[in-house]
Amino acid sequence: MLNVALTGNVAAGKSTVAKCFRHWGATIIDADELVHEVQVPGSPVLSGIVRRFGPEMLLHDGSLDRAALRNRVMGDPAARRVLESLVHPAVQRRREALLDAAWKRGDQIVVNDIPLLFEALDPAQFDVVVFVDAPHTVRRTRLRALRGLKDEEADELLAAQAPADRKRKRSDFVIDNEGSFDALEHRAREVYDELVRRANAKPKA
Repeated sequence: MLNVALTGNVAAGKSTVAKCFRHWGATIIDADELVHEVQVPGSPVLSGIVRRFGPEMLLHDGSLDRAALRNRVMGDPAARRVLESLVHPAVQRRREALLDAAWKRGDQIVVNDIPLLFEALDPAQFDVVVFVDAPHTVRRTRLRALRGLKDEEADELLAAQAPADRKRKRSDFVIDNEGSFDALEHRAREVYDELVRRANAKPKA
């Protein structure tokens, strides 16, 4: 089994590449979905969030108010670190369980979709790192158009992640996404075909 990390700064197109990889046969483990799983009502993670940030982080039905939490930690590095210390260990345990299940099934390629790979984890734990990138101005425009963010909100979100050039240097493959979907899909297919070749060449456990 080839254990792949797929990452990319916000609005670069990572989710689109993940959908392509899934369509072509990869098993996808989505970090955002795992975060939602570990924050369900009654979970230790949600209880920790409420203790640290207050009951105003909950909606009327007892679920997490994600918008309120995002507003609380945005622009506050200390609060963000506290949140990460609550969430990341639980997400990692869940990811490891899913990886073990994929290995037992005999899955060929598992792609871990992790937005904050370089910020939160050690990339060395994966066999391959794929980074999806787009120019800063393109990502800023996408945030404004697709998420309705104001300029200052988009800039704050972009600034919260490590610079793309550092991530490019530490990645095995870079998929640039500044043009059409067809161009993105073509480059993603090239990378995926190479992942298949690497998976086939990997010694069987």
